[in-house]
Amino acid sequence: MSKGFRIHASTGIHRGDRDYQQDQVCLLHHPRQTGCLLAVVADGMGGRSGGRKASDQVMLTARQLFERFDPETDDSGALLRQIVEESHLVIKLTAVSAEQEPHSTIAAFLINPGGDSHWVHAGDSRIYHFRHGKLLFRTMDHSYVQTLVNQGEISEEEALDHPHSNILMGCLGTDNDPPVDIHVVDRLQPGDAIMACSDGVWHYFTPDELASTIAMLTPREACEFLIQKARTRAKGMGDNLSLAIVRVDPLG
Repeated sequence: MSKGFRIHASTGIHRGDRDYQQDQVCLLHHPRQTGCLLAVVADGMGGRSGGRKASDQVMLTARQLFERFDPETDDSGALLRQIVEESHLVIKLTAVSAEQEPHSTIAAFLINPGGDSHWVHAGDSRIYHFRHGKLLFRTMDHSYVQTLVNQGEISEEEALDHPHSNILMGCLGTDNDPPVDIHVVDRLQPGDAIMACSDGVWHYFTPDELASTIAMLTPREACEFLIQKARTRAKGMGDNLSLAIVRVDPLG
Protein backbone atom coordinates (compact mmCIF):
# COMPACT_ATOMS: atom_id res chain seq x y z
CA MET A 1 0.00 0.00 0.00
CA SER A 2 2.83 2.41 0.80
CA LYS A 3 3.77 2.66 -2.92
CA GLY A 4 0.41 4.00 -4.08
CA PHE A 5 -1.00 5.81 -1.09
CA ARG A 6 -0.04 8.32 1.54
CA ILE A 7 -1.02 7.96 5.18
CA HIS A 8 -1.83 11.06 7.23
CA ALA A 9 -2.33 10.64 10.96
CA SER A 10 -2.74 12.62 14.15
CA THR A 11 -3.81 12.26 17.77
CA GLY A 12 -5.61 14.57 20.19
CA ILE A 13 -6.11 14.56 23.94
CA HIS A 14 -7.75 16.92 26.45
CA ARG A 15 -8.59 16.76 30.13
CA GLY A 16 -12.09 18.06 29.51
CA ASP A 17 -13.81 19.24 32.68
CA ARG A 18 -12.32 16.52 34.87
CA ASP A 19 -9.84 17.25 37.64
CA TYR A 20 -7.26 14.92 36.12
CA GLN A 21 -6.45 13.10 32.90
CA GLN A 22 -7.00 9.35 32.82
CA ASP A 23 -7.20 8.89 29.03
CA GLN A 24 -4.09 8.01 27.09
CA VAL A 25 -3.51 7.86 23.34
CA CYS A 26 -0.53 6.95 21.18
CA LEU A 27 0.27 6.56 17.49
CA LEU A 28 3.27 4.28 16.96
CA HIS A 29 5.26 3.90 13.76
CA HIS A 30 7.02 0.57 13.42
CA PRO A 31 10.75 0.91 14.13
CA ARG A 32 11.79 -1.32 11.20
CA GLN A 33 8.90 -1.45 8.71
CA THR A 34 7.69 1.58 6.74
CA GLY A 35 3.93 1.82 6.40
CA CYS A 36 3.19 -0.13 9.56
CA LEU A 37 1.58 1.72 12.45
CA LEU A 38 -0.43 1.09 15.59
CA ALA A 39 -2.94 3.49 17.17
CA VAL A 40 -4.12 2.94 20.74
CA VAL A 41 -6.71 4.75 22.88
CA ALA A 42 -7.17 3.79 26.56
CA ASP A 43 -9.75 5.33 28.92
CA GLY A 44 -8.63 4.66 32.49
CA MET A 45 -11.03 4.35 35.41
CA GLY A 46 -10.62 3.96 39.16
CA GLY A 47 -9.61 7.10 41.03
CA ARG A 48 -6.83 9.49 40.11
CA SER A 49 -3.95 7.04 40.45
CA GLY A 50 -5.89 3.92 39.52
CA GLY A 51 -7.26 5.06 36.18
CA ARG A 52 -4.02 6.66 35.05
CA LYS A 53 -1.97 3.63 36.06
CA ALA A 54 -4.32 1.44 34.06
CA SER A 55 -4.21 3.49 30.85
CA ASP A 56 -0.44 3.98 31.20
CA GLN A 57 -0.04 0.22 31.39
CA VAL A 58 -2.00 -0.27 28.17
CA MET A 59 0.35 2.17 26.40
CA LEU A 60 3.50 0.57 27.81
CA THR A 61 2.37 -2.94 26.87
CA ALA A 62 1.38 -1.86 23.36
CA ARG A 63 4.76 -0.19 22.77
CA GLN A 64 6.75 -3.18 23.99
CA LEU A 65 4.83 -5.76 21.98
CA PHE A 66 4.67 -3.64 18.81
CA GLU A 67 8.45 -3.16 18.83
CA ARG A 68 8.87 -6.94 18.69
CA PHE A 69 6.17 -7.41 16.03
CA ASP A 70 7.22 -8.44 12.51
CA PRO A 71 4.41 -7.57 10.06
CA GLU A 72 5.81 -9.94 7.43
CA THR A 73 5.72 -13.08 9.58
CA ASP A 74 3.68 -12.45 12.74
CA ASP A 75 -0.08 -12.72 13.17
CA SER A 76 -1.68 -9.28 13.54
CA GLY A 77 -4.72 -10.54 15.44
CA ALA A 78 -2.48 -12.42 17.85
CA LEU A 79 -0.53 -9.21 18.55
CA LEU A 80 -3.69 -7.27 19.41
CA ARG A 81 -5.03 -10.11 21.54
CA GLN A 82 -1.72 -10.24 23.42
CA ILE A 83 -1.82 -6.49 24.07
CA VAL A 84 -5.27 -6.85 25.63
CA GLU A 85 -4.47 -9.92 27.70
CA GLU A 86 -1.10 -8.73 29.00
CA SER A 87 -2.42 -5.25 29.82
CA HIS A 88 -5.33 -6.83 31.67
CA LEU A 89 -3.02 -9.01 33.75
CA VAL A 90 -0.64 -6.21 34.74
CA ILE A 91 -3.50 -3.82 35.57
CA LYS A 92 -4.88 -6.43 37.95
CA LEU A 93 -1.45 -6.69 39.59
CA THR A 94 -1.24 -2.91 40.07
CA ALA A 95 -4.58 -2.87 41.90
CA VAL A 96 -2.79 -3.62 45.16
CA SER A 97 -1.13 -0.18 45.27
CA ALA A 98 -3.79 1.92 43.53
CA GLU A 99 -6.29 4.16 45.33
CA GLN A 100 -9.17 2.29 43.76
CA GLU A 101 -9.49 -0.70 41.47
CA PRO A 102 -7.77 0.32 38.22
CA HIS A 103 -9.64 -0.46 35.01
CA SER A 104 -9.23 0.65 31.41
CA THR A 105 -10.88 0.41 28.05
CA ILE A 106 -8.86 -0.15 24.89
CA ALA A 107 -9.47 0.66 21.24
CA ALA A 108 -6.49 -0.18 19.03
CA PHE A 109 -5.99 -0.59 15.31
CA LEU A 110 -2.99 -1.82 13.36
CA ILE A 111 -2.27 -0.92 9.73
CA ASN A 112 0.17 -3.16 7.88
CA PRO A 113 2.29 -2.21 4.83
CA GLY A 114 0.03 -4.33 2.61
CA GLY A 115 -2.98 -2.15 3.45
CA ASP A 116 -4.82 -4.58 5.74
CA SER A 117 -6.03 -3.23 9.07
CA HIS A 118 -6.75 -5.15 12.27
CA TRP A 119 -8.71 -3.84 15.26
CA VAL A 120 -9.34 -4.82 18.84
CA HIS A 121 -11.48 -3.16 21.51
CA ALA A 122 -12.78 -3.74 25.01
CA GLY A 123 -15.13 -1.39 26.83
CA ASP A 124 -16.80 1.70 25.37
CA SER A 125 -13.90 3.29 23.51
CA ARG A 126 -14.71 2.98 19.81
CA ILE A 127 -13.15 2.53 16.40
CA TYR A 128 -14.83 3.91 13.28
CA HIS A 129 -14.12 3.17 9.61
CA PHE A 130 -15.15 5.87 7.14
CA ARG A 131 -14.92 5.89 3.34
CA HIS A 132 -15.38 9.09 1.32
CA GLY A 133 -17.31 10.75 4.13
CA LYS A 134 -19.59 7.81 4.95
CA LEU A 135 -19.53 5.43 7.89
CA LEU A 136 -18.77 1.84 6.88
CA PHE A 137 -18.42 0.18 10.28
CA ARG A 138 -17.93 0.88 13.95
CA THR A 139 -17.23 -1.29 16.97
CA MET A 140 -20.04 -2.17 19.37
CA ASP A 141 -19.50 -1.05 22.97
CA HIS A 142 -19.21 -3.60 25.74
CA SER A 143 -21.72 -1.66 27.83
CA TYR A 144 -25.11 -2.09 29.43
CA VAL A 145 -26.82 0.46 27.18
CA GLN A 146 -25.34 -1.07 24.02
CA THR A 147 -26.93 -4.34 25.10
CA LEU A 148 -30.27 -2.55 25.39
CA VAL A 149 -29.80 -1.03 21.93
CA ASN A 150 -28.90 -4.42 20.46
CA GLN A 151 -32.05 -5.90 21.98
CA GLY A 152 -34.17 -3.12 20.48
CA GLU A 153 -35.26 -1.77 23.86
CA ILE A 154 -33.82 1.72 23.35
CA SER A 155 -32.51 3.71 20.39
CA GLU A 156 -28.94 4.92 19.81
CA GLU A 157 -30.13 8.45 20.66
CA GLU A 158 -31.78 7.31 23.91
CA ALA A 159 -28.59 5.47 24.86
CA LEU A 160 -26.64 8.73 25.00
CA ASP A 161 -28.76 10.07 27.87
CA HIS A 162 -29.43 6.77 29.63
CA PRO A 163 -28.77 6.97 33.42
CA HIS A 164 -26.68 3.77 33.25
CA SER A 165 -24.59 4.75 30.23
CA ASN A 166 -21.40 4.44 32.29
CA ILE A 167 -21.87 0.75 33.15
CA LEU A 168 -19.44 -1.45 31.24
CA MET A 169 -20.00 -5.14 30.65
CA GLY A 170 -16.31 -5.74 29.97
CA CYS A 171 -12.97 -3.93 30.14
CA LEU A 172 -9.37 -4.43 31.32
CA GLY A 173 -8.52 -5.02 34.98
CA THR A 174 -11.75 -6.61 36.18
CA ASP A 175 -12.05 -10.03 37.82
CA ASN A 176 -13.37 -11.51 34.58
CA ASP A 177 -11.36 -11.96 31.41
CA PRO A 178 -11.83 -8.97 29.10
CA PRO A 179 -13.71 -9.23 25.82
CA VAL A 180 -11.39 -9.43 22.83
CA ASP A 181 -13.35 -8.37 19.75
CA ILE A 182 -11.22 -8.53 16.59
CA HIS A 183 -12.23 -6.86 13.32
CA VAL A 184 -10.32 -7.00 10.02
CA VAL A 185 -10.36 -4.66 7.04
CA ASP A 186 -8.83 -6.67 4.20
CA ARG A 187 -7.51 -3.67 2.31
CA LEU A 188 -7.79 0.04 2.96
CA GLN A 189 -8.51 2.29 -0.02
CA PRO A 190 -7.86 5.94 -0.87
CA GLY A 191 -10.56 7.95 0.85
CA ASP A 192 -10.63 5.65 3.87
CA ALA A 193 -10.17 6.92 7.41
CA ILE A 194 -10.05 5.12 10.74
CA MET A 195 -10.65 6.81 14.08
CA ALA A 196 -10.24 5.42 17.59
CA CYS A 197 -11.65 7.52 20.41
CA SER A 198 -12.86 7.47 24.00
CA ASP A 199 -16.50 8.07 24.94
CA GLY A 200 -15.62 11.64 25.86
CA VAL A 201 -15.43 12.27 22.11
CA TRP A 202 -18.03 10.06 20.39
CA HIS A 203 -20.76 10.86 22.92
CA TYR A 204 -21.23 14.31 21.36
CA PHE A 205 -21.41 13.47 17.65
CA THR A 206 -23.53 11.58 15.19
CA PRO A 207 -21.69 9.22 12.82
CA ASP A 208 -22.47 11.59 9.93
CA GLU A 209 -20.87 14.50 11.78
CA LEU A 210 -17.74 12.48 12.46
CA ALA A 211 -17.58 11.23 8.87
CA SER A 212 -17.93 14.66 7.26
CA THR A 213 -15.45 16.30 9.65
CA ILE A 214 -12.77 13.70 8.96
CA ALA A 215 -13.41 13.87 5.20
CA MET A 216 -13.14 17.67 5.01
CA LEU A 217 -10.25 18.34 7.40
CA THR A 218 -6.75 16.98 7.81
CA PRO A 219 -6.37 14.49 10.68
CA ARG A 220 -4.70 17.16 12.82
CA GLU A 221 -7.42 19.72 12.08
CA ALA A 222 -10.12 17.11 12.67
CA CYS A 223 -8.67 16.19 16.08
CA GLU A 224 -8.58 19.82 17.13
CA PHE A 225 -12.07 20.56 15.80
CA LEU A 226 -13.71 17.51 17.40
CA ILE A 227 -12.15 18.22 20.78
CA GLN A 228 -13.21 21.88 20.64
CA LYS A 229 -16.76 21.03 19.52
CA ALA A 230 -17.15 18.28 22.13
CA ARG A 231 -15.97 20.69 24.82
CA THR A 232 -18.61 23.20 23.72
CA ARG A 233 -21.39 20.63 23.63
CA ALA A 234 -20.43 19.22 27.04
CA LYS A 235 -21.33 22.57 28.64
CA GLY A 236 -18.85 22.25 31.49
CA MET A 237 -19.62 18.58 32.21
CA GLY A 238 -17.21 16.93 29.77
CA ASP A 239 -15.16 13.79 30.30
CA ASN A 240 -11.52 13.29 29.31
CA LEU A 241 -11.18 13.22 25.51
CA SER A 242 -8.74 11.24 23.39
CA LEU A 243 -8.67 10.24 19.74
CA ALA A 244 -6.42 9.03 16.94
CA ILE A 245 -7.24 9.54 13.26
CA VAL A 246 -5.52 7.91 10.30
CA ARG A 247 -6.52 8.78 6.74
CA VAL A 248 -5.45 7.10 3.51
CA ASP A 249 -4.99 9.53 0.63
CA PRO A 250 -3.90 8.93 -2.97
CA LEU A 251 -0.46 10.08 -4.02
CA GLY A 252 -0.33 13.32 -5.95
